[in-house]
Amino acid sequence: MKRAEQLAKTRNAILKTATKLFLENGFGSTSTRDIAKQIGITQPALYHHFADKEELYLDVLTELCGKVRQETNRVLRKADLDPEERLYQICKVYLKYHPLSIYGQYQAALRQLTPSAQHKLNMIFTMDYLEPLSQYFRLPDVQLRPDLMPKEAAELLISSLAPLFGTFQQIGGRALNTEQQQKLIIDAIMTGITNKAHKEDPTK
Repeated sequence: MKRAEQLAKTRNAILKTATKLFLENGFGSTSTRDIAKQIGITQPALYHHFADKEELYLDVLTELCGKVRQETNRVLRKADLDPEERLYQICKVYLKYHPLSIYGQYQAALRQLTPSAQHKLNMIFTMDYLEPLSQYFRLPDVQLRPDLMPKEAAELLISSLAPLFGTFQQIGGRALNTEQQQKLIIDAIMTGITNKAHKEDPTK
């Protein structure tokens, strides 16, 4: 195998393994040593491709979050979806790519990154999550409350979605399947958790 091909193969392996570990463990709990060990290379070999862990993390997110944005935009372009089903399909995109709370991992990483890397992470979060979700809240049939801007609503929603990624209790009981539980969680976030706010059974 030519050197250029070997380098490309190694770089792809680093990105693939780093994506898995960063998503499962977070930025702070994943080391370049962990990544290199799983691939079977040395840390110096990893640093031949990426200057440091921050650069690797941001490259991982640039690729991954771009896919999230593309799939979210496809959901936004679909015709004949009511607001509840459209939002559920957007959340399914998040669940497809993220095993842990998106907002929780974003906030945790911000606290550990350098200012320059923080700026880049904020750009990724805004472009790939806040902007597409803001488009959802701009749809006429969503009927966003007048005291919130679409981007504010987008951040509030993403920060509230943590239960989708796992809860201590089995929300809704054992009678509900996974999809019904997810829809119940989303409905409770969007419409409230009291009888006064609850309008209809979101699991139907």
